[in-house]
Amino acid sequence: MADKPKVGYLGMGIMGSAMAGRLVDAGYPVTVWNRSKDKCAPLEEKGAKVADTAQSLIEPCDVIFACTSDPASAKAVVFGEQGVLAGISAGKCFVDMSTVDEETVKEIGAAVVAKGGRFIEAPVSGSKGPALQGQLVILSAGEQKLQEEVQPMFDIMGKRTFFLGEVGCGARMKLVINMVMGINMVALCEGLSAHKSWLEWQ
Repeated sequence: MADKPKVGYLGMGIMGSAMAGRLVDAGYPVTVWNRSKDKCAPLEEKGAKVADTAQSLIEPCDVIFACTSDPASAKAVVFGEQGVLAGISAGKCFVDMSTVDEETVKEIGAAVVAKGGRFIEAPVSGSKGPALQGQLVILSAGEQKLQEEVQPMFDIMGKRTFFLGEVGCGARMKLVINMVMGINMVALCEGLSAHKSWLEWQ
């Protein structure tokens, strides 16, 4: 059996740490990084290496995942000093699993490809529980060949992967899903409020 690729994971928040932890448990050699280094400690205890910067994480890794909290942090990790772009070189694979807007992911993808890297976006639908259990839904878009190459890792992190086409389609679909979930939550709240009013009227 071929050796597993060396994996880097940027962003040790609730979702990133859970997904990276599943890759460690599956036997992948994983290096992690987070702006607050103390958040890397649980993964280090599992056997992951800890990098000092995003740039130093990328250099020894074959496939780099990122999961940050918002567009500003996603851009900071990529474009900041000692960030992703400082480490990206020809053939490096960057998979951004952050939930960001279409413009942000297109900007990041174009910058990675311009440096010779390979890129897909892969925002996820799900929360902490599904992330820990490997039950996320992954919405990928970009270079389809790269998506196929990293699918074994997606299968560890999620239960289903959908390839949606060009970069930006994943971000659009994730925001549509969030919108539908928001509408459902509002409808539930309205229903509960109406029920409470009816009980008080009775």
